[in-house]
Amino acid sequence: MTNRRSIRVGSITRVGFVLLLSGVLGSAGCLGRGIGPSPMPPISPLASPTLPSSPLASPTPALSSAPPRGAGTDVPAITVVAERIRPATVLVLNVTRVRTRSGVGAGAGATVEVPQGSGTGFIIDPTGVIVTNNHVVEGAQTVRVVLPPPDERSFEARVLGTDPQTDLAVLQISGGTFPVARLGNSSELRVGEWVVAVGNALGLPGGPTVTVGVVSALGRDDVRAESGATFYDLIQTDAAINPGNSGGPLVNLAGEVIGINTLGSTGAQNVNFAIAIDSAKPIIEQLRRNGRVVRGYLGVGVTTVTPPIAAQLGLDRADGVVLVTVAQGSPAALAGLRPGDVLLALNDVPIDDVEDLQRALTERFRPGETVTVRVNRGGAELRVQVRLGERPS
Repeated sequence: MTNRRSIRVGSITRVGFVLLLSGVLGSAGCLGRGIGPSPMPPISPLASPTLPSSPLASPTPALSSAPPRGAGTDVPAITVVAERIRPATVLVLNVTRVRTRSGVGAGAGATVEVPQGSGTGFIIDPTGVIVTNNHVVEGAQTVRVVLPPPDERSFEARVLGTDPQTDLAVLQISGGTFPVARLGNSSELRVGEWVVAVGNALGLPGGPTVTVGVVSALGRDDVRAESGATFYDLIQTDAAINPGNSGGPLVNLAGEVIGINTLGSTGAQNVNFAIAIDSAKPIIEQLRRNGRVVRGYLGVGVTTVTPPIAAQLGLDRADGVVLVTVAQGSPAALAGLRPGDVLLALNDVPIDDVEDLQRALTERFRPGETVTVRVNRGGAELRVQVRLGERPS
């Protein structure tokens, strides 16, 4: 499924990857330029931070369930929130191995690790399961995780799975029991609510940086990155999300993760985005279980029906998604669906917009399953049986 209504405005400047929305929005992710975690600037103390020589809700979370001092008051207890979330917030290094040319004897031609980008992650299970952004670890020969001070231990991480479509990745480190960040519910957020963004801004030494803001907007949809990822259900915040912050937690005043910092603006002021944790949870679980996300596949390009589109198509109401393209030989084509059909439901699941369709094919239906697709074609409502394929990776 592709979406043809994504917004792309302005010129492209790649920092990890770039998102465009009424200006240029860049990934908050990794420092530098290039594909995935971009090469870090040479001759810079920021480029090479010194490396010291389950179920999503952990049954033994390190974070207290009690709200911090000041929660629900006019003055948020940011210090308490920071104390709770920083121990579970880690530095993620995208590392390449380089063979040296200098040296003599045993030191000649030695292989050394060179960080080519850095980002952030947060631990969700005491066994060392970490969530971060896909673009933070994309293309890495080795992924290294450094715990925040005062621990500062360094681990080589195993990549359990990545999903470029949602820009999520799950890592695993081993070496004992680790502090964890408790996951909250982004569905309970309200516009204007205080939030705290935590991450390794600019890869600066000394541990994660904390910035504060409010929820500026909820449910930002149809935002496409240069990488091809299309984002839905984003949280917009004015809390600063800087290079190096990608993959870090956006938390509420109870210290619960309600978003994953992903995009920072370069063409606007105080416009930053995080992936809503409720949308991320099923993706994270699939990555932990399967190493990839399995999605149902129709083989259609769609756009949400807006009032202007509804008027153009002569529809009574603006809901559903219109099929812009139907791939030859796809499940939709084999079932007789056509461009111009307006998809209204899969089985008993209403489809009001592109996000609904994407969520249904990811969370509700599986490849090989036959579903009843309800469509409007020229004013007549039809029901068509479609056997779903598996979305190509």
